[in-house]
Amino acid sequence: ANINKVENNESQLKRVFTKIVDDLGIYYKIGLTTDFTGRLFNEMYNWLGFSQDKLNDVVLTPSYVATFLARLARVNKDSYVWDFATGSAGLLVAAMNIMIDDAKSSLKSPDEFKKKEAFIKANQLLGLEILPSIYMLAILNMILMGDGSSNILNKNSLTDFNGNYGFVRTSEKFPATAFVLNPPYSASGNGMIFVEKALSMMEKGYAAIIIQNSAGSGKAVEYNKKILKHSTLLASIKMPIDLFVGKSSVQTNIYVFRVGEAHQKDEIVKFIDFSNDGYTRTNRKKASINLRDTDNAKERYDEVVNLVRFGKSKLKIFTEKEYYESTIDPENGADWNQSAPVDTKPTLQDFKKTVADYLAWEVSNLLKNQANGTDGEAEEKSLGK
Repeated sequence: ANINKVENNESQLKRVFTKIVDDLGIYYKIGLTTDFTGRLFNEMYNWLGFSQDKLNDVVLTPSYVATFLARLARVNKDSYVWDFATGSAGLLVAAMNIMIDDAKSSLKSPDEFKKKEAFIKANQLLGLEILPSIYMLAILNMILMGDGSSNILNKNSLTDFNGNYGFVRTSEKFPATAFVLNPPYSASGNGMIFVEKALSMMEKGYAAIIIQNSAGSGKAVEYNKKILKHSTLLASIKMPIDLFVGKSSVQTNIYVFRVGEAHQKDEIVKFIDFSNDGYTRTNRKKASINLRDTDNAKERYDEVVNLVRFGKSKLKIFTEKEYYESTIDPENGADWNQSAPVDTKPTLQDFKKTVADYLAWEVSNLLKNQANGTDGEAEEKSLGK
């Protein structure tokens, strides 16, 4: 409530923005946005009260995961993107950047691009955040990234939101075509309550959400069954266990939906084990970098996006051990986390290898006993048999 209190003709909010824009503005102009924004949020996250408050259940999404979600939701320059638990607006910033890049590459006229960019920022993004201190972060983030803050609302998306724009065009529905979300996992159904609400308010489009994987295996059955009455589950992606290292150690999955079509029982769902995403993560406070690409991370993320959209023809780095196609029962709601079946039937090759390993062990023992000067007669008899 105090951030808008006026002192010396300006509010605290204005003073914060002015200070940051004046001191850091040059770095944004020369293209160092991501690094500085990330550092700024880490710093603010540490001194704002909510970071120590376990009840608030706040875990900010890493920027590369935010971009991944926006790509899975098929965001482009004409998308209308919303997020019902927007946090620091990281997912909306990622979506905004993709939208602007798409506009830049497809619109040849500089004037046309400028108009489209302004329209995207003013009209094609909407986020809701209930916690005032985090809401301030979301507004600040959007202003620093070029001001897509026009429709960031300090509201409860489950009880206080009717689907309309928050400012100026308040009588108009926000025509959402893409939904991205990292919900608080303490909410009902591990957070699936937000997904069901948002998708039920959309007529078409795609959604990508990252959530505790127990939401797909029994903790959100009723919400999941409701979702499948109006949306189709396209993919279930098992993410690395250390994705939120230092903040949380829960197993998460990303679920991808096509909105506006009920899920049919014969619909093929793509199950992807993305436990190895190519990144090595550490949580050392003094480390200059805690995220290192050690195994083709960029290519792996690109491949998963293509697998979700086009299917197994895009398999290159991954194998059919990590990529599995199957169906789910729309009336079940707890069968969203499947994996490729493991064939446990031994082959002739397995038998040969076992025998070879055993003989090698016998010979090794025999030679070792002889070298030690012990009687190897028993071993010789055994080997002879």
